[in-house]
Amino acid sequence: MTPARVAVFPATFDPVTNGHVAIAERAARVFDRLVVGVYAHDGRQIKETLFGLEERVALVREATAHVRGVAVMPFDGLAVEFARAQGAGAIVRGLRVADDFELERQMAMMNRHLAPEIETLLLVSEPGHAFVSASIVREVALMGGDVSGLVPPAAAAALLAKARAAAGRLQASDRFQGGGPSTSNT
Repeated sequence: MTPARVAVFPATFDPVTNGHVAIAERAARVFDRLVVGVYAHDGRQIKETLFGLEERVALVREATAHVRGVAVMPFDGLAVEFARAQGAGAIVRGLRVADDFELERQMAMMNRHLAPEIETLLLVSEPGHAFVSASIVREVALMGGDVSGLVPPAAAAALLAKARAAAGRLQASDRFQGGGPSTSNT
């Protein structure tokens, strides 16, 4: 029996986008098992996340539930260690634009240095997803823009809830500082 071909797809997924889902779908056609790793950032905030780890894992699980052979789990630490723990022979990453290539090349070379037995597979995104990044989606959503066509439905709903909560905090702050609507009758 041939051993299963396993890959990991590690990222922060803050939030998961349709581009992420497309990469997972394509990678799942190449590998027998794809483990989508949601980076925890526990203990060392490399980047500030809008969604907590449990929220991000749940959103990715929902977005990839239709993809056969995909498992979703949190991880912390090096991607190559996560790959080893999953028995993976490859790390899958997506390339949106040319600017992504240099960073991904550097990461692939470091991963190769750390774990020469693990390959990196870079999948070029579909043109319709090339302009979409999780950070741009977060920013636009928090400023009230419609990102529903760029993220799975559950992520769109979660972003809308975060935007409404942020707007409520801003309005409360404005009222507290005297910047909100006047409530006096004078």
